Amino acid sequence: MSVTPERFAQGMTYDEFKAQMTRNQERFAANEAAVQFSSDDLVAFKTITPPLNVLVLAEDWCGDVIDNLPILGKIAQISGKLNMRIFLRDQNLDLMDQYLNQGQFRSIPVFVFFDQQFNEIGRFIERPASVTERRAQIRRDLFAQHPEFGDPETPIAQLDEATRAQVQQAMATAREATKQQDVQDVIQAIRAIVTQA
Repeated sequence: MSVTPERFAQGMTYDEFKAQMTRNQERFAANEAAVQFSSDDLVAFKTITPPLNVLVLAEDWCGDVIDNLPILGKIAQISGKLNMRIFLRDQNLDLMDQYLNQGQFRSIPVFVFFDQQFNEIGRFIERPASVTERRAQIRRDLFAQHPEFGDPETPIAQLDEATRAQVQQAMATAREATKQQDVQDVIQAIRAIVTQA
């Protein structure tokens, strides 16, 4: 099933999405304010021709949405070339299930770029592979420093409460240290999609 212009038009605008958020608004706004673009990136985004339609699947509880959607929102704002419509993942599984991560996971955010005739140009799901690998390495390093945490491959939900809290705090601190590189990797991933349009 493809996305029709009529279905696309049912989504929220970026401002409407921000207005309906019930959590993480401050982090979202801080991330949006912190996004910086190189002059090359600015030129690439401002010269997108013709404008593109971007379908977004998101939820305000998701850390990757809070990190990455403000980047896309800022690109849309500075370029004037992205017509974004945002859908809440859990209320739009008909859309979500067309864009599963690795064909099986309902990972978000999802950014799907379409031309004016709604032919898909490219998609961005969750985060760049470089960011995923950086986070995995941080986790491996953390567990190596703290053997009492156990196996770094253990899902966070399976750790006892005290360990889970320590791991989450340490990971959050480490992610702040790599945030600028993560943002640049997201910008480059989006730029790679829109410049092939």
